[in-house]
Amino acid sequence: MSRICLFPGTFDPITLGHVDIINRALPLFDKIIVGIGINTSKSPMFSAEKRLSWIKAIYPDSSRIEGAIYEGLTVNFCREIGAGFILRGIRYVSDFEYEKTIADANRTLDPSIETVFLTGEPKYTSVASTIVRDIIKNNGDASPFLPEAVYTSL
Repeated sequence: MSRICLFPGTFDPITLGHVDIINRALPLFDKIIVGIGINTSKSPMFSAEKRLSWIKAIYPDSSRIEGAIYEGLTVNFCREIGAGFILRGIRYVSDFEYEKTIADANRTLDPSIETVFLTGEPKYTSVASTIVRDIIKNNGDASPFLPEAVYTSL
């Protein structure tokens, strides 16, 4: 049985912090699916299709990393794709408190799906999609926070 992992998020846009988590999680899993969750309470800056194209551009030759767009409960999507793991990145202690609450709810909904937390590299601690979007909106240089495939397409 393959160890399939879902890395869910909005990835609006995908940052070097996200890529760091994906790359460091790769030895742990046979396949990582970067799941672009559609959240009706959020208004993303970039379309889900654009965000998916970035994942494909960052990992063009990887058979072990793929992107997908989904709606609804994350555990339901995990069941749909056969994922036994959910990957979450942690930057700060406050991230852990929030993520643990979600992990506990997911465990209640489906005890067979385990959440795995990876802490981000210190150099990416300040990298957040919200901050990057603000830099982009205000015509700043977001290149220090973004993979080249994302930055060059803006």
